[in-house]
Amino acid sequence: MDRRSFLKKSALGTMGFAVPTILPTGSLFAATGSRRANHVVFCLFAGGVRNVESIFKNEGNLMPAMLKGNSSISSDIAGGINSMPNSPLSETLQEYGTLFTNVKFIDGPTGHFNGHTSAITGQHTTSTLSLRDNPPFPTVFELYRKHNSPTHAAKNAWWVSRSNNLYPLLNHSTDPSYGVQYAANQIAPNAFFSWDVSANLKHELEFTGSKTETIEDLRKFMDSNFTSPISLNNGVVNSTQDRAAISNWITSIQDKVTSGQLSNPWAVNPWMSGDQYNIFYAEELIKSFQPELLVVSLFDVDTAHSNFTEYCNALHRADYGVAHLWDTIQNTPGMKDDTVLIIMPEIGRNQTSNNLVDTYGRLGLDHTNGDPLSRDVFCMVVGPPGVVHQDKMVNSLHATVDVVPTIADILGFEQDIPFSLPGQSLVSAFV
Repeated sequence: MDRRSFLKKSALGTMGFAVPTILPTGSLFAATGSRRANHVVFCLFAGGVRNVESIFKNEGNLMPAMLKGNSSISSDIAGGINSMPNSPLSETLQEYGTLFTNVKFIDGPTGHFNGHTSAITGQHTTSTLSLRDNPPFPTVFELYRKHNSPTHAAKNAWWVSRSNNLYPLLNHSTDPSYGVQYAANQIAPNAFFSWDVSANLKHELEFTGSKTETIEDLRKFMDSNFTSPISLNNGVVNSTQDRAAISNWITSIQDKVTSGQLSNPWAVNPWMSGDQYNIFYAEELIKSFQPELLVVSLFDVDTAHSNFTEYCNALHRADYGVAHLWDTIQNTPGMKDDTVLIIMPEIGRNQTSNNLVDTYGRLGLDHTNGDPLSRDVFCMVVGPPGVVHQDKMVNSLHATVDVVPTIADILGFEQDIPFSLPGQSLVSAFV
């Protein structure tokens, strides 16, 4: 669907600019060309999430920290859902912001990499998207770093992916007007900060075979990303001072991992999931660097292909994690009352089940290109009451490509992007 058709269908073309607002910090921000807030955290609730199990609560409220409503869970799968600690928030995240219920992944195959690429670049994708190369169009990191004046340092922009499989490619594009000089620092902490890896990077124990190669690769990653002016890994440039700060941060995390301090830092019973750990490490970045732009990806729900109940459990666990993330933001000086949190799945899942049955008798869910529900997602925009409408629901049509212009709007560089994006800022979320 092209931009004109989308605007016609969604009636976005009739929307004007938001009126000037005053942030809780007392700063005045104009309607365009200025900032609504100084920090954006984009939680890419990835792995394929259906609206049916999330915001529409067909299995009960699997996400009670995020969504209002009864928290009872379907009795036949309740035994497979881990009990989480009470939310650290006094209200649900929905009550701290605006929930968009009708968001579409409009174009491109409904695969995870296409979905991630569309969400991070604000561009539609096709089946020709390369899984070996950086995308051809600029990412939100490049747009943010290039179109702020003065140009912001890489330490202000972070891409925390769930794995290093393909996703570091979204750090920057091949566009000659942008590229690696405007990339963010990227890390996949679940792979990087494992006990084995941290212990052996720290103590230089000897291994044979593939483990030796893994350790050597990680040494190169650290050396290239954080101890030389130009990265041999992905070309990201950090100043001498910033490289030292990032290296010190990595060392401090490694020390905690090898000493056992991070075996279960949230005290989640019986264990912390990979998504919860990814959020935990993103929170450590927030506490140390207060980044202006942080994108963090979750992925545990992708188990839905073969295990519907565990997919629901992963939603439940991620729900607690996202609430924990917002609580951390609100307890971090420099981020409190000056941050907008955006939460959105990259794609949905099929309406029709496959033939894989889990131990609770539930059929799995894939995400093929032709199924309408695989294109249906939600988006939540959470922020200070002087910036974001509180406890508001929007049912009109929007698109996953709207997130990048929304981030550009919040951080004040939307009007400086020298080309048209297919999406539009989610202005109805803002006061």
